[in-house]
Amino acid sequence: MHALDLNHIRWNQLPGFENFDYCILSVDRPNQLVDVLFHFHAHDPIVLHRHCAVNHTFVIRGEHQLFHANGKLKKSRPTGSYTISQPDTTPHRECGGDGGTLVLFSIRGTEGVMYEILDDQQNIIAALDMDTFEALFAANNDAA
Repeated sequence: MHALDLNHIRWNQLPGFENFDYCILSVDRPNQLVDVLFHFHAHDPIVLHRHCAVNHTFVIRGEHQLFHANGKLKKSRPTGSYTISQPDTTPHRECGGDGGTLVLFSIRGTEGVMYEILDDQQNIIAALDMDTFEALFAANNDAA
């Protein structure tokens, strides 16, 4: 076990998605677990997507805002909120409130697709699975 110093996180970005940063903390294929820190920028919702796996989330700092596909606020989670969300085919967007937010996502229980990324017409443009997260984790660690 190691301590996590939030001031020294090595943040990464996915090309074309500049309104959030991520840091994959661990990928545990045998136990079907991926732990990722997301830094969502303030008032700038990320790409439309849906969660295809169970997600345990913990809001470390700031306000975590979730929006329906039509842009209407769905819910707001304050610092300290812990949520267990089942897979959901309903797409949404997320962002931080004032000052942005830092959220721990623990993605659990699947070898299959974990997230589907959608365009504004709700067509699937990308899918993230265990292989995707393993590749990102390896690439980010190799670059360190």
